[in-house]
Amino acid sequence: MNNSIIIKSFQNGISVSLDPDIDFQELINEIEEKFQQTGKFFKDAKVALSLTGRNLTDSEEKQIVDAIMHNSSLTIICLVGKDEDNRHFMKSLQKLENRNKANEGQFFRGTLKEGQTLESETSLTIIGDICKGATVMAMKDIIVLGSIYGKAYAGDNGKSGHFIYALEMNPEVLQIGDIKYRPTKSSLWTKKSKNESCIAYVSENKVIMEQVSKDIMNKMQIELEKYEKKI
Repeated sequence: MNNSIIIKSFQNGISVSLDPDIDFQELINEIEEKFQQTGKFFKDAKVALSLTGRNLTDSEEKQIVDAIMHNSSLTIICLVGKDEDNRHFMKSLQKLENRNKANEGQFFRGTLKEGQTLESETSLTIIGDICKGATVMAMKDIIVLGSIYGKAYAGDNGKSGHFIYALEMNPEVLQIGDIKYRPTKSSLWTKKSKNESCIAYVSENKVIMEQVSKDIMNKMQIELEKYEKKI
């Protein structure tokens, strides 16, 4: 084993430095071996993942996430960028998670195909894609470590104080509580941003969809706290 893969930990996450020159399949093999050896060190932690040192496509990022989770007991909540952004992002994410009981939330590993429906009475994390024609419904929040091309309904109890996050957001229908997302010409959700990590939440009785950043996470937290004070 050489040093093509270097793993470092930071608060609430791990950073994996990747050799930019070796073949991608060789890289995957080394990731699998590395996390088989070191995965027990992290136990059952839920972490943010930062990938550095190599330009990656969305498909390659998904393969790396899958390789890590198949060869360790880690749960990767999200992919994030620079360490400074990681800390702010995870602080906001922890505040959101603290709204729920520690034992709430379900995980689903796999891709939902056309005609399939997945429902949850709590929050739901999906490791895979929601294909066009597929439907996901959660009573609380939805986190997709993949792409949303189908229908996603969060806050299925009619309450709008929830959010939907995905690595790629291009849904047929997106709804939080009783409020549907309705894109406008002035929307920040451009064709480019559809291929980037996006988060959707409710503000002023509208679903807002924006690219993930520490500023957006802090803004969303404020909106959810406003909602909680009303109920």
